Amino acid sequence: MSPGRAKELARLAGEVHDCRRCPRLVAWREAQAADPPRRYRGQKYWARPVSGFGDPAARILIVGLAPAAHGANRTGRMFTGDRSGEWLYAALHRAGLANQATAERADDGLRLIDAYVTATVRCAPPANKPTPEERDNCLPYLERELELLDRARVVVALGKFGWDGFLRAAAAIGVPTPRPKPRFGHGAEAPLGERYTLLGCFHPSQQNTFTGKLTVPMIDAVFARARELAAPQ
Repeated sequence: MSPGRAKELARLAGEVHDCRRCPRLVAWREAQAADPPRRYRGQKYWARPVSGFGDPAARILIVGLAPAAHGANRTGRMFTGDRSGEWLYAALHRAGLANQATAERADDGLRLIDAYVTATVRCAPPANKPTPEERDNCLPYLERELELLDRARVVVALGKFGWDGFLRAAAAIGVPTPRPKPRFGHGAEAPLGERYTLLGCFHPSQQNTFTGKLTVPMIDAVFARARELAAPQ
């Protein structure tokens, strides 16, 4: 990717950070920052929309649901400072897609290699459930990221919401999508024309990792497949 594209991604990030399109989400994210759990008392919260993060030349794109109220909404970086991020970045490190396995704060030195992490919705939503209107307000940011991340060839969707959000964004920028719409499932794989292969992965939320619905071998297998598909032919 050219330096100009990296600057465009940075400019887009600035637009994301200033967004106030969804009154319910603005109120929620700021309320969580104003009254945090005891373990985070005294910390300064980001409490703004969260932009994508990673390698501007990435061939692997990871799409989640939305920032966590006391994770990315606190730290200002996707999947940073919560249990889901511990799972995700540890998996990326094992796959050779991150320089370290931990993600505690935005200035902790984490760097992604050939990978970029983003989300369908950029603000922490109540009960992790954005409304369809909130999703649609946010999707143009993902659409623009897809256009700027022009080397991306593999998309790993973390959960059904990320899967459906990516398919909507891809269709909006003219990427051919199969009919009927591919169904989400862990390990599901769907080619989208010659541009992308979409892979499904259960979200690394505590409700999945604590119950064994998502295990280390399962998430590692998804990223091994992503690396295989993204390798130059």
